[in-house]
Formats: sequence, C-alpha cells, structure tokens
Amino acid sequence: MVFRGTDTIALLTEWLMAELVLNQGVQYKLRYELDNVMSNHCVSDAELMKLPYLQAVIKETLRVHPPGPLLSWARLSTDNVHLNNGMVIPANTTAMVNMWAITHNSKIWERPHSFEPERFLLSAGGSNVDVRGSDLRLAPFGAGRRACPGMNLGMVTVSQLVAKLVYHYDWIQDMDRPVDLAEVLKLSCEMKEPLCAKVFSRNVVSATI
Repeated sequence: MVFRGTDTIALLTEWLMAELVLNQGVQYKLRYELDNVMSNHCVSDAELMKLPYLQAVIKETLRVHPPGPLLSWARLSTDNVHLNNGMVIPANTTAMVNMWAITHNSKIWERPHSFEPERFLLSAGGSNVDVRGSDLRLAPFGAGRRACPGMNLGMVTVSQLVAKLVYHYDWIQDMDRPVDLAEVLKLSCEMKEPLCAKVFSRNVVSATI
C-alpha cells in the first residue's frame, strides 16, 4: 500500500505539472487563486481542499491521466452475467474496470481529450464531481467497500505539493526538451518521457529541473 501510494502521488503530480506547462492559462488562473490565499498565511490541508480551481485542476488531471487506468476491481464471474447493453460476461471470466476508457468517452465527457478544469467548476457551468467513488464517471480510486483507503491522504498530499510548486515558481516549457504526453502502462500509467521544464523562482532566481 505504501508503494502504491507514493507511486501514484508522484505520477499524478508529474502529469498535472506537465499539463500546467502546456496550458499556461490554467497555470495563471491557479496561481491567481493561490496568491489570494497563500500570501497572507500558512494554508492548512482543510483550506487547500476548499480551493475550487486547485481541486478542479486535480480532478481534470485524474480524468485525463488516471494513474491507475485499469482499476483493481478484478472480479471473477461465477455465472453468465447479462449487462443492460446486451453484452454477456461468460462464467469464469475475470473482469476489470477500464477507467481510462470511461474518462475518455465522448458520450460521457465533452471534448474528452482536452484539458479543461472548468468542467468541474460550478461557477463556470461545470459540475462538482466527487472523485471518491460516488460518481462512476470519474472514480480513479475505485468505489464501494474496496475503494482506495488512502484516497483522502492522496488528494491532500497532491494539493499541498502542487500549491507550493505553483505558488513559488513559474513553470514554462523547455523547447530543447518539449513536454511529451505520450503514455506507457506499467504498474501505473506513466509519462513515457519524464517531465522536463524550465522553472523560475518568483523571486527571479531561475533553475531547470
């Protein structure tokens, strides 16, 4: 459980920062929200979870780049299972949930391949989707009794990491090593090429990582 927690948190953060590098407008909106909160005092975990645009960016990253695209909901059918769409799962078949296919289905999500955090903002006409398993359109942590026990810790940890990275630094693309969103499926869904970006401290000190 420790490995899966650290692995997926790191991957989700990398995917999210890659999208912010490519979508500068989203990065600016997120920084504007953080500037209005973090400049005055140390932000608690509870306060970060209430920042709507930060949470929308995390949800959109979970939708476009679910760290676990094939959820570990593997089940063995003991009898033939007849689904509502007419399909039949034969007896003794192992079935898994393909969350990647669900989150990229144009019948469920408009412009599924476009990175649009506003789809999760009520103020922008979106919907406040709960990613903790109550809405199966986006359930990256699973659902029910066997949902990921670390989902709340994971969301808080990513919120803290991203908030600090965006508040303290400007992230832009390194044109010598442009961002590549190609995926590779290992134990989790990883970036085929690690993220490279130019990072500038908002105190005007630059670095490349």
